[in-house]
Amino acid sequence: MVNTTELRVYGRESVISFHKTTEPFGGLSNMAAGYSLNINGLYIRTSEALYQACRFPHMPEVQQLIIGQASPMTAKMKTKPYRENSREDWNRVRIRIMRWCLHVKLAQNARKFGDLLLSTGDRPIVEQSRRDAFWGAKPIDAGKLTGVNVLGRLLMELREEVRAVGLENLLSANPPKVSNFLLLDKPIGVITGEPIAARRDRPLLLLKSGQQLTLEDQVGKKEAR
Repeated sequence: MVNTTELRVYGRESVISFHKTTEPFGGLSNMAAGYSLNINGLYIRTSEALYQACRFPHMPEVQQLIIGQASPMTAKMKTKPYRENSREDWNRVRIRIMRWCLHVKLAQNARKFGDLLLSTGDRPIVEQSRRDAFWGAKPIDAGKLTGVNVLGRLLMELREEVRAVGLENLLSANPPKVSNFLLLDKPIGVITGEPIAARRDRPLLLLKSGQQLTLEDQVGKKEAR
């Protein structure tokens, strides 16, 4: 269990750190593209968008706004005007929800994300951040980072699960034990690890401008941009 009050100090040379998604371990970031998700038939570009949408189970229109953004950073920024209306227990359940988001990312991108996790070996995983010492760790000098590093520690938990039980046993993610766990007014159940690419015969909803698109349409539009 992650202790959310414990600040840790990390030596840069002894850890796997990531700051930008373009870095070698940037795929560990929730902001990383290329790890799309399918939740209740909805195409969601990143685990960041999914996590942010989970703030607002009681506000489906805000969830739709969040997951309709092309950029994960924009999806996060779109929550700012509404954060005072986050679910009342958000601070209490957000780590459970983040743990679930990471499991979903693994289940639906098993080989790509799983291999990346395992490639970190036994080294601590640290998200480097200029401002956030809760989810990540901030530089304190040229050689050290300090923070609670909750995201990094959740990634290490997941890495140990992969080692303990194998990827093939992590291809489904049960919903976290939180009340009112909804996406667009529908309960979120067990998420399977069927690759999104295998769902070409089933429509996925890309929530942008009210359009309903198949995965082929979505890929085509993305390539056109």
